[in-house]
Amino acid sequence: MRPTDCRIRPRRRAAAMASVTVLTLTVSTAAGAGHLTAGSKTAGPIATARTTALTPCMITGSLGVQMSEGIPTPPGYARSTGTVRALNLMVDFSDAPGEGSALDRFGEFFPQTTRWFRISSYGRLDYRPEAPVGRWLRMPKPFKEYGIERGAPFDPGYRELVEDLVSVADGDVDFKAYDLVNVLVTPNAGPSALDTVLSVTFAGNAEAPAADGVPIANASFVYSRQDDGSGSYAETGYRVLPHENGHVFGLPDLYTQDGGGAAGHWDIMSEDWGTDNDLLGWHKWKLGWLDDDQVGCAAGRGTTEHRLTPLQQRGGGGKLVFVPIDEGTGYAVEVRTRGGNDVDVCRAGVLIYKVDADIDTGRGPINVVDSTRDSGGCTLSSNVHAELSDAPFRPGEHFKDPRTGIRIAVGKKDRAGNYRVYVTRR
Repeated sequence: MRPTDCRIRPRRRAAAMASVTVLTLTVSTAAGAGHLTAGSKTAGPIATARTTALTPCMITGSLGVQMSEGIPTPPGYARSTGTVRALNLMVDFSDAPGEGSALDRFGEFFPQTTRWFRISSYGRLDYRPEAPVGRWLRMPKPFKEYGIERGAPFDPGYRELVEDLVSVADGDVDFKAYDLVNVLVTPNAGPSALDTVLSVTFAGNAEAPAADGVPIANASFVYSRQDDGSGSYAETGYRVLPHENGHVFGLPDLYTQDGGGAAGHWDIMSEDWGTDNDLLGWHKWKLGWLDDDQVGCAAGRGTTEHRLTPLQQRGGGGKLVFVPIDEGTGYAVEVRTRGGNDVDVCRAGVLIYKVDADIDTGRGPINVVDSTRDSGGCTLSSNVHAELSDAPFRPGEHFKDPRTGIRIAVGKKDRAGNYRVYVTRR
C-alpha cells in the first residue's frame, strides 16, 4: 500500500505559521485520514431516512473521490449516531517511555471529547470512551524502528504497529466490543506538534490487521500535544481527537495546502487548533444529527422563503437550506452564532458555503463565501483563520452566483435570533 497524495496544512501559532502534513485515502493516509474503499464491511454512519423532497439535494461524488462530501456516506466508516464505544489504548516505546501515567494521557482528551460530540450532535451521538488497560502498553520495538514520520502510509509501519498493539493488548481487550480505536501515543514519541503533526486516522480500512475476528478498520493515532504556548492547552488541546474521529465517521479534511483559507474556523475538520468550534450544518446532516424536516431543499425555479434557527440551538426548527447546482455541487446556508461549541463567533449571521462532492479531502471540498472580502476579519483569537471570521451575511445583504444566477438573500432576524432567507433560482 502506498499513499496516493500528500498535502501540507499550515497552522498558526500566535503570529507565526507551523506546517503539518496530511495524507489521504485509499491505500492512503491522512494527518487527517486514510480510507480503503474495497472490501469495507463495517457499518457506515446511521442517518435518518431521506425523503423524496430532499433527493435533489443529496449530491454525490464520482467514483474514486477521496472521502467525498456526498450524501449518504458510504459504508465502511464507524456509525455516528446512537451509542458508540471508543477503545482508548495508551502506548509507549523503549526509546520514548511514557510521560506521567497512562490515565493522565487519557485525561487530556476525556471527558472533553465526549462533551464536544454530545453538544455537536444534539445528544444523538452517545460517545463512550473506555480505557480497559490503565497502563502504558509498551510496544516491542523502539518508535524509530516503525518508520513513522509525517505522511507515513499504512504499510509497512502502521501495519506493524497495529499488529504489535493487538499482540500486546489482546489478553486484556475484547476488540470486537468497540466501534473505533484511539491510539494515544506518549507525547515524547516523535517531534512536537508545533513542528510536525503526526496525528493520523485510517478509516474504513477493512484490510487492517484483525483482532478478535474484526479488522481494526477505524483507528485514530494521536501524537504529541497541540500546545501553541498560549496557555489554552487544557481547554483546547483535546480538539485534535474529535477532528481525527470525524474521519472515522467519514468526514474529509477541509483545510488545504494554504491552511484554513477555504472553510476558516467554521468547522473542526478545517481548524482544530485554538479556540473551540463546531461542525458545519452539512456535516451534521451527513452524520444523521439533523432530521430531514430540519433541512430545506431549494431545487425548484422561482423564489422560496426559509426560516432558519441558529445551528448551535438545540431542538427543532430549520437548520440548513441546500441549493443544488448540479448532481455534485451546491450551496449550503445556515445560521451561526456564538454558543454551544462555537465560542469565537465574532460576527453572527447567515453562513453560505459551496459544497463540491467531486473534490478530494484536503483539496477544498467546502468553500465559505466571504460577505466582507479583504476585511481582515473580526477575531482576535490565535489559531483562527481571521479573514473568514466575519464571513456571515446579515439582514439586508445577499449573495449571487453570476454563473448560475442563484441568489441568496438574508431577510429579517426575529427576537429569538431566527433568520428569514430567500433563495431565488432562474
